[in-house]
Amino acid sequence: MTPVFRTVLRIVAAAGLAVDAAVHLALATDYDANTGSLVSEGVLFRIEAAVSILAALLVLVLRRRVTALLVVAVAGSAAVVALLYRYVDLGPVFWLPDMYEPIWFPAKILATAAELVAALAAGALLRPRPSG
Repeated sequence: MTPVFRTVLRIVAAAGLAVDAAVHLALATDYDANTGSLVSEGVLFRIEAAVSILAALLVLVLRRRVTALLVVAVAGSAAVVALLYRYVDLGPVFWLPDMYEPIWFPAKILATAAELVAALAAGALLRPRPSG
């Protein structure tokens, strides 16, 4: 994989995380009323946005496998959570609110797609570089 292609993958991963963060920040206030025993879903959205922004910056600045792995973890886990709570009603889990939402709407589709794109781009960065 050429250095230019690796740079493109980093930019794509960071862009996916940026879109994810923007959507979560835009929706956070709408979800503040959904509270668990400790935090609201709005707070979780803000935390997701902050972690996505941090991961996006790191993948752009630090050209390390560990940052690509971080992006896979952040974006991949966010996509899994979105898909899980779309199709499975877990109810409240520990201190988390009940986040079951059995519908798709444009912002949710955009965020989930961005998370998947970021995870796939970062996953491609984890391919070992050829030796020699």
